[in-house]
Amino acid sequence: MLATLAREPLHRKGWVYEEKYDGYRIIAYKEGRQVQMYSRNDIDRAARYPEIASAIRSMHPATLVLDGEVVVFDRSNVSRFQLLQRGATSSVFVVFDCLFVNGKDLRREPLSARRARLEEVLASEPSGSLIMPSRRVAANGLAAFKIAARRGFEGIIAKDPSSPYLESRSPQWLKVKVHQQDELVIGGFTKPEGSRKFFGALLLGAYIAGKLHYVGKVGTGFDEDMLAALYAKLRPLMRKASSFVDLPRATDVSFVTPKLIAQISYSEITADAKVRQAVFLGLRDDKPPAEVKLPALADNS
Repeated sequence: MLATLAREPLHRKGWVYEEKYDGYRIIAYKEGRQVQMYSRNDIDRAARYPEIASAIRSMHPATLVLDGEVVVFDRSNVSRFQLLQRGATSSVFVVFDCLFVNGKDLRREPLSARRARLEEVLASEPSGSLIMPSRRVAANGLAAFKIAARRGFEGIIAKDPSSPYLESRSPQWLKVKVHQQDELVIGGFTKPEGSRKFFGALLLGAYIAGKLHYVGKVGTGFDEDMLAALYAKLRPLMRKASSFVDLPRATDVSFVTPKLIAQISYSEITADAKVRQAVFLGLRDDKPPAEVKLPALADNS
């Protein structure tokens, strides 16, 4: 189930407001001793997060399906994608929904009932586990947004407690961003200048109607090791022709097949759908590039 983007903070009576996490979305399946952890592009990540997989395996229900996000928290207890992507410290599975327990399908039950069952399941697990429930921020949506902004959260998720679990994007879950972040496709790079090595900036794009549109570039957020590692991934993808349908005329540009997705933070999206003051946070490999859309180009399409 995916949340619909809300343009501004909101309050809806009776809704709940959870912290929006900055990590990898995961659906975890447990059947007996077998555990699978699927990302949005249907790749099993259990081997990447063996400690979390082991913690799920040791949980009491014989069969279990959980929806959540693998994250890494910083010293202020705020999830940071950069830390997760770099493997800086121990990761945690933050769970916000429970879909099956001991063979019972909960997806058509209201969120309030699924959350109660989730809390029952997690309450029976050892304290200090690598699995935790998502945190509710405040009962009032506007107050929750202010707390999220003060704490430095990525945003909040507003949820209708009567909502069933739908395998689609739903207006019964709304995401409100505090900090602008998006996934964008890498379609090329510029030549490095001065003492910089490997490349100067990445050319970024997003899809609409199956075509890759140019949305700007990012040249900050890299250290030398990251520049080298990313360039090693870009070189095999180099091609002569641009994949962008609307790239302005440019020199000293190398194009690549659009297979890599960058997580980018930025100050705003301009009127002509370009990102301003972009900073590179890391690469994502948990969704297909064709699913990458920019809100200014296509609202949650």
